[in-house]
Amino acid sequence: MSDVITNILVCGIGGQGVMTAAEILAQTAISKGFDCKKSEVAGMAQRGGVVTSHVRFGKRVWSPVITPGTADLLVAFEVAEGSRWADMLRPGGVAMVNTIRLVPPVVSIGLFKYPDDPVAQMRAAGVTVYDFDAGAIARDLGDLRLVNTVMLGAIADYLPFPASELEEQIVGRFRERKPAMVEVNQRAFEAGRAAARARAEGIKAAAS
Repeated sequence: MSDVITNILVCGIGGQGVMTAAEILAQTAISKGFDCKKSEVAGMAQRGGVVTSHVRFGKRVWSPVITPGTADLLVAFEVAEGSRWADMLRPGGVAMVNTIRLVPPVVSIGLFKYPDDPVAQMRAAGVTVYDFDAGAIARDLGDLRLVNTVMLGAIADYLPFPASELEEQIVGRFRERKPAMVEVNQRAFEAGRAAARARAEGIKAAAS
């Protein structure tokens, strides 16, 4: 195991499953023998407030907090939150962004202006962004709650362990309690991987 530490920042709006996604990432890393630290910040309301979670894992991790400019992955469940936290990424890091627009309380009370085009704003700052509609994918699979699994699938090929390990951590949560949900979560995971790959290939093709 190398001394490299993987830093993942998950952000979104309360009720989207940000903390659950972070917990699954942390448990997968621990199952692979990594030392892992995780911290979470919930917004003004359980549902509707801004939520962020830092996940750090490697051979030895001392702090649960990601230093700005060092995140390898930004997993944004909401597009403006992706823009707001984009400066956490290191040069060459990747932002995986769900294009849904949800106005959080920080906007409605005037603390933060919702950007006209958050993805364009990120790209103008030099951020590598792979954006897609995770909600549409989840709806096509019959359950909006699958957005969480779709987003985890999207980052599966950017982690220092096989995608199958993350998938197993997700579906393992359903095998005993909700076995009927295993297959649809497997499909959501693969759909997220496919969406991220397609978006990455499309952007690279457009730039060439």
